[in-house]
Amino acid sequence: MKRKLLVALALLVVLVALAFFFVAPAAVERRVNGTWRSPPYQASERARELHRTLLVADLHADSLLWDRDLLERAARGHVDIPRLVEGGVALQVFTVVTKVPFGSNYESNDDSTDKVTPLAVAERWPLATWRSLKERALYQAWKLDDAAARSGGRFVRIRTQGDLAAFLERRKSDPHLVAGLLGIEGAHALDGDVGNVDVLFDAGFRTMAPTHFFDNEWGGSAHGINKTGLTEKGREMIRRMEARGMLVDVAHASERTIKDVLSVATRPVIDTHTGVRGTCDNGRNLNDDELRGVAATGGLVGIGYWDTATCGTDARAVARSIRYTANLVGVEHVALGSDFDGAVNEPFDTTGVVQVTDALLAEGFGEDEIRMIMGGNVFRLLFETLPR
Repeated sequence: MKRKLLVALALLVVLVALAFFFVAPAAVERRVNGTWRSPPYQASERARELHRTLLVADLHADSLLWDRDLLERAARGHVDIPRLVEGGVALQVFTVVTKVPFGSNYESNDDSTDKVTPLAVAERWPLATWRSLKERALYQAWKLDDAAARSGGRFVRIRTQGDLAAFLERRKSDPHLVAGLLGIEGAHALDGDVGNVDVLFDAGFRTMAPTHFFDNEWGGSAHGINKTGLTEKGREMIRRMEARGMLVDVAHASERTIKDVLSVATRPVIDTHTGVRGTCDNGRNLNDDELRGVAATGGLVGIGYWDTATCGTDARAVARSIRYTANLVGVEHVALGSDFDGAVNEPFDTTGVVQVTDALLAEGFGEDEIRMIMGGNVFRLLFETLPR
C-alpha cells in the first residue's frame, strides 16, 4: 500500500511538472494577451489599397517574453513573423522585459517581487537567467537572432544604418520581408553596472527605458513608490547610451524622470508606447508639456492601442490619440507603439493594423501624413540615429 502511494505521488509530481513546463506558459499568455475582436479584421478598400503601399513600423512588442517560435503562426498572442507579413508590417521593434512585480499596476509598485522569474523557469530559459536580469535580456536577444538565422533571409535583424538600407532595398522587390530591432523595458537589465550598456549594445539593443514598473537605481517610474527623477547613475547611463548610439525611451518613466531625461539628452528621445492625457487622462500617459519636450528633441511618440492608452477599444480611439498628438507637436513626431504581447488586451492582433490606416483616413489625415505616421517617421529617425 505504501509503495502504491509513493508511486501515485511520484506520478502526480511528474504530471504537475509537465503541466508547469509545457501547459502553464501558453495558458498564461492566452489569458493576458487577448484581443477585443477576432480576425479577420475589416477595413475599407481605400484603406487596404493605401496600406499595401506603406512601410509600416511598430515601436513596441513584448513577444520575446513568451514561449513561442516567432517563425510559426500562433493561435495566441499578437505578433509573429507570418502575422507581421499578413499585416503589412515592415519593421517591428521587439522590446524585452526582465522584471515585473506581482500585482503590477499603474499606481504604485515596489521591486520586492518578480513574476518573470517563474515564467523563465516554466519556459526553460537558461539557468543564468533565473538570477541575472542582464542574462534575461541577452537570452531574449538570442531568441531573435536565432529566429533570423532560421528564417532563410525572410526575417532580418537591424543593428546599423547599413542593415536598414540593405533591408529596404531588398524589400522593394519582396514586400513579404520583415525586420526586427531590439529595445529594453527598464535599465534594471544592466544589473547595476553602467558598463553593461556596452554589453547590451553589442547584443543589438538600440533603445532602452530607464524604468519599467518600479523605481530603480537609475530613475523613477510612473508606477513606482517614490516616482523620483534620474539618479546620478541614471545620468551617466544616458551619456553612455547616447555615446553608443542608443535611443532613450521614456515609456513608463515618472514625470520627474522624463523632465530630467529631456534636460540632459543631446539626441532624439522616444516614447515607444504611450497614450496622451489630452484624450485619455491618467498617470500612464504623456501630458502636453512632455509631448512638446519629446518633439523638441526631434524624437517620436509611439501611440499605443490598449484601452488605458486610448480610453477606447478600437482603432478609432488610436486615431483620436494620434490626431491630438499631431495637432499639438506635428505629424512628424507621431508613430505606432502597439504594446502587442505586453500583457494587455488589444483591439486586434498585428494582422489588423490596416484598421489604424482606415481610422486615420476617417480622421482626415492625408495619404502622405499617414505614410509618416504608420512608419515613415520611424525609418527616418533610425536612419538619423542608428550607428553606421
